[in-house]
Amino acid sequence: MSKRNPHDGQRIILRRLLIDARKMQKVTQIQLAMKLQKPQSFVSKYENGDRLIDFVEVYQICQALNYSFVKLMRDFDLAISGLSINYLVYKGIRK
Repeated sequence: MSKRNPHDGQRIILRRLLIDARKMQKVTQIQLAMKLQKPQSFVSKYENGDRLIDFVEVYQICQALNYSFVKLMRDFDLAISGLSINYLVYKGIRK
């Protein structure tokens, strides 16, 4: 069993970005799964946090969606930076 928490903030952000990218392309989970040559449950499980995906799988998902991996990583970086700042403000460490 993995010790990583699939529901921590950074993983939630990544999942949300991947879901948004899929929906922006108007691709269903079934269509994406077919492009990835995976069962639909693969897409469903990583989207709801039941399955963790690695860097290569994120890249493959972007390729299947014809979505810029670089854009996804930039958006992720911006979101993570915002998450960190919000956390520091919440903890009273930064104003």
